[in-house]
Amino acid sequence: MRRYKAIIFDLDGTLLDTLTDLAEGTNYALRVNGFPERTPDEIRRFVGNGARKLIERAVPDRQLEAALEKVRQDFDIYYKVHCKDHTGPYPGIMEMLQELVQQGYSLGVVSNKPDFAVQELIPEYFPGIFTSVSGERQGVAKKPAPDLIREAMKNLQADSSNAVYVGDSEVDLEAAVNAGIPCISVAWGFKGKKFLEEQQAEMIIEKPSEIQKYL
Repeated sequence: MRRYKAIIFDLDGTLLDTLTDLAEGTNYALRVNGFPERTPDEIRRFVGNGARKLIERAVPDRQLEAALEKVRQDFDIYYKVHCKDHTGPYPGIMEMLQELVQQGYSLGVVSNKPDFAVQELIPEYFPGIFTSVSGERQGVAKKPAPDLIREAMKNLQADSSNAVYVGDSEVDLEAAVNAGIPCISVAWGFKGKKFLEEQQAEMIIEKPSEIQKYL
């Protein structure tokens, strides 16, 4: 008997390699506001908790709230136009998703990425794959809060007994725990296998096709 009914995925670092576009958007916003730019490795460490936290981590310490808000606004303006410049699925992702659909799983996406970007990227790269798609939006707590995952489970007609979350970070691990479901961690994302092991991740896959061994 199949263990899970619904599989809910993180987006950045899990399905899509978005690091270059995130770095370019962040550095554009920093640059036009007179702040020093950040390296891709720094941006990699900053992502996971949503765009605002990314900007807070990228802007030097002790800056005024108004400065942070302006950098965030400039990031949003730039990223809306350029979120697909260098972004694409990781190798093997499309094949994995198509196989899961053929096997009858219900698939969803829950991301801390701004919802405007999630709603643009998913149809572009994964048309017809996902039944429930959610990004960060006002009025709903973002990960690691469980709200968006629980919303996705409801949309997918699943519950904590038959759903699993798939992500690449400690935020994803914590969000899954808070939602009462297991987490499959991916080693190809922004944080890497060693970091995930340090976070006590119990299920780690190194390529998309390995997801089947946990389903």
